Amino acid sequence: MNIKITLKAAAIAVVAFFATGEGIALADDVIRIASPYKTTTLDPVRSAAAGNIEVFGQLYSRVFRRAADGTLAPGLAESWDVAADGKTITLNLRNAKFSDGSAITSEDVVFSFLRVRDHEKTAYGVTMKQMADAKPSGDHKVIVTLKNPSAPFLGNLEIFNIGIVSKKDVEARGEEIAFTESPLTSGPYMVKEWLPGDRLILAANPNYWRAGYPKNDGVELIEIDDPNTRVSALLAGEIDAVRSVPWPLVAELQANSAVDVPLEPSTVIYMTLMNHSRPPFNNMKIRQAAAMALDTKSLAKAITFGHAPAANTTLPRLDFHHSDFSVNTYDPARAKALLAEAGGFDGEAVLLVRTSNADQQLATLIQAQWAAIGLKAKLEIVDAGVWWDRVPGADYDAAASWWYNETTDPDLAVGWALCGECGTKAFYTTYNNPKVDELMEAGATELDIAKREKIYHQIQEITTTEVSQIPLYYPPFANAYSKRISGLIMTPALQWTLEGATVN
Repeated sequence: MNIKITLKAAAIAVVAFFATGEGIALADDVIRIASPYKTTTLDPVRSAAAGNIEVFGQLYSRVFRRAADGTLAPGLAESWDVAADGKTITLNLRNAKFSDGSAITSEDVVFSFLRVRDHEKTAYGVTMKQMADAKPSGDHKVIVTLKNPSAPFLGNLEIFNIGIVSKKDVEARGEEIAFTESPLTSGPYMVKEWLPGDRLILAANPNYWRAGYPKNDGVELIEIDDPNTRVSALLAGEIDAVRSVPWPLVAELQANSAVDVPLEPSTVIYMTLMNHSRPPFNNMKIRQAAAMALDTKSLAKAITFGHAPAANTTLPRLDFHHSDFSVNTYDPARAKALLAEAGGFDGEAVLLVRTSNADQQLATLIQAQWAAIGLKAKLEIVDAGVWWDRVPGADYDAAASWWYNETTDPDLAVGWALCGECGTKAFYTTYNNPKVDELMEAGATELDIAKREKIYHQIQEITTTEVSQIPLYYPPFANAYSKRISGLIMTPALQWTLEGATVN
């Protein structure tokens, strides 16, 4: 790729994009972010898509927040107590207000918790799976009862979808209006204007509970699909931050004195999904052959230009990561032998691929390395909507993808990617090992750290050996920032630190 020519051409698109007059003039202390990830809903329970996750954290405060060192810090709950049996949690709420100045009460917190767990359209109710009940006790106290003691539960209360919304407002206006027309917010920002498919414009919430925050007047989240156009907009001074810089452009941007590309730590894992419900990947030997056919170190280097290490287990680099475990590593000779032992595969596996250049490059490398051992695959390129229809419906053979974990605790990660009886059916692979599901429950309820580590090591050993998915690599976040702003990063939880960001 001729990067300079690509960026020059993209700069023309930038000029055209910002000359349309469709955008709203911004003050100098408004921060502008360009991202390929779209805002499709402002209701925090209805989506677990990346673009929405990033927005929810700006609109809705949680009862906890993450301090700079990653520990839980007070949010809307200024203090909390856990009973000796580990099953009752008391949240003591601070005096705080919604964006219209109305009080945030225990009724709002309980309402928000129950929506996450019980709403018919909840996208990620597993975060509250251990909650038996939540009840208000006066205006500023909430009593949460758990089914069992749960090591990860407190951390789960800081996750993106457990932002606090107004019970009174949602019930009075109805969900469709309450979350589209000037939604009441509890976070650092409120909605100034939403232009779906174009941008979301946020203004500072004057009633935000953190005195002195946000430290800027607002944010504009602009949707730009083309990565080169995003980068060119940054270099032209039209944008302050860019999500997902293409790996080939990272070095060039890092050499630019006006830009920072810190490569922030993430909990992201790229992997190859395989459909265990039909041939060829319902056969474990073929899955193992497929894993051993992939030179993940070279693959990660080719895709990320050396910025991501190869993955060694089915979980991201979280607490209790089994960093020294190694199985089914690159061994084409052994892969061929396993394929032969399984009786071979005469057909072509369908490798479902999204339309982005990066996804197609990754799929092409996988296809070539599988072909080298005699495992044929054909690429079927589809848009993201079709991909998300087909993969959850198990209408595919294989698909390269990524996911991340909201906390450093592995409980939710196992529930999302490895649990066969959970809602995602092991990230739509239909992999199902009852032992893994038993270990997941044991890991969630075990409070001894050393014992938890053994449990999660065992989960990684089982699922990596059985190839629930093929782990590929662990990338950092490749975001770029203008030096016009300070204090803005993306946390491993896929949250912007916007409220503390300033314009220089």
